[in-house]
This record gives sequence, C-alpha cells and structure tokens, in this order.
Amino acid sequence: MTARPRGSNPQRCPVCRAPVIKQLVGDRAALNVIADLTPLTPQQQAELAEPNRLIWCLRTSQFGSRRLVWLDPWHPPDCPRGDHVVDHRCPPAEPTTLF
Repeated sequence: MTARPRGSNPQRCPVCRAPVIKQLVGDRAALNVIADLTPLTPQQQAELAEPNRLIWCLRTSQFGSRRLVWLDPWHPPDCPRGDHVVDHRCPPAEPTTLF
C-alpha cells in the first residue's frame, strides 16, 4: 500500500483560471477539496462560511509544502499557523453581447 500525499501544489481552476489548491483532506472519510489561495480576514471568513462552503487553514511546512486542515469549532479565526481560505467557487460568468 502506498501512502497518500499530505499536501498539494497550487494549480489553476480549469474553468475560471483562479489560483486554487486541490487536496484530498482527511484520513477516513476524506473530502476532495478545491480552495482559493487568497487569505481571508476573520470578517471575510464569517461572511463567506456557509453549510456547504467551508473555511480551511492552509498550512505551509518548513519544506514549503502546503496542506489544508479543516477548521474545527475551537480553531481561532486569527490562527498564526496558516492562512485561512475558503472552498472555491467560480465567479458568475460575464454576460456577452451578440452585437
């Protein structure tokens, strides 16, 4: 059995081309997560969090690898261990004109 990688490299969303990180988070009931790379303030975290849109702690190891960690209820919103990021959602498409 091979070990699953614990981190991921930044990528681009294939639809909107925004910088994102894609990672399988968890050991047993893992979630396939795609999160934005833009760090959030505590106020932005409160505004963007929804039942189906989670906030993640993006930690960087001493070797430079990045890893998403789920924010449990006791996780401080101003955590010094990593940036807080949100599940990625592509922005609404710009309307196009035919003429």
